[in-house]
Amino acid sequence: MFKKMWISGIAATCVLAFSLPTQSSAEENTHTVQKGESLYKIATNYGVPAKQLQAMNNKSHHEIQPGEELELPVVASDYEKDLLARLVEAEAEGESYAGKVAVATVVLNRVQSDEFPDSLHGVIHDGIQFSPVLNGTINQPAGDESKRAVNEALAYQGYDKESLFFYNPDKAQSSYLEGKEVTTIIGNHVFLR
Repeated sequence: MFKKMWISGIAATCVLAFSLPTQSSAEENTHTVQKGESLYKIATNYGVPAKQLQAMNNKSHHEIQPGEELELPVVASDYEKDLLARLVEAEAEGESYAGKVAVATVVLNRVQSDEFPDSLHGVIHDGIQFSPVLNGTINQPAGDESKRAVNEALAYQGYDKESLFFYNPDKAQSSYLEGKEVTTIIGNHVFLR
């Protein structure tokens, strides 16, 4: 009897461990340059475009030094891509494709920022940040356009204007956001940093 309970407990623990989403850590979003490495070699090792790695680290040239810390683009799992696409679908419903890419980009920028959690799941589920999480609309499937927008945002990290916030001034007011710098306006959304 005890042996069956023990085996059942181990099986349940394994199922939970392999089914829960993984959280990225801040260390996974940086790389310390080693002697002999190049931007191209580092980008290849992480499976990201070298130009993207260069842009994320504000490099106008390819020169890097051993010991230098480089920011790495967020590499999303299938679970995280789906979660982000569902958020984009709910937050940017009725907005242009560019607006959807910009919403996804805000979430990716937050993962890179010290002000927010270090994972897509953590940023999306961070308190009261996103109304679709609070009202349950994030549980609806994402359309093809939202999925494409997420893939484009992932591919072009580092090329944006570092927006960390967005809102629709016709639907929400925020004295906190009024003090932020506007980076762009796309459709009904104002993007800020």
